[in-house]
Amino acid sequence: MDTYLLRCLSCGTRNRIPAANIGKTAKCGKCGSSVDTEILNTAHPLIVTDRNFQERIMQAPLPVLLDCWAPWCGPCQMMAPLMDQLAAEWKGRILVCKLNVDENPLTSDRFQIRSVPTLLIFDRGQLQNSLTGALPKHQIAQAMKNWL
Repeated sequence: MDTYLLRCLSCGTRNRIPAANIGKTAKCGKCGSSVDTEILNTAHPLIVTDRNFQERIMQAPLPVLLDCWAPWCGPCQMMAPLMDQLAAEWKGRILVCKLNVDENPLTSDRFQIRSVPTLLIFDRGQLQNSLTGALPKHQIAQAMKNWL
């Protein structure tokens, strides 16, 4: 991919970032605010907690796929390698994250996570969709097609 789209956290404008500039600080074309492009290098799922939820999900400069899981859940364990694969494939376009529901009850309760695995899709800090159960890759990709 030659360019990536990264949302300015100040004004929400989507800025084109050339691949050669990933890792550098850019300036928003509309408001001039600094835009940290390092997030475009993230090729593995980011860990989300009750403490960092606001920063990692609600203020994310990219759309987010949040895997809500539990360590005792067999289907969650089956989904883990797929989440790693999607994070690598969607690097720079979608931020793949993981939330352990047992360790983060505030966020789990906030989004009424009653069964795991549950996938939550966020864009611009808004919940866009949720998917429940161990799903095949093509079904997750279909749900994410608007952001790919």
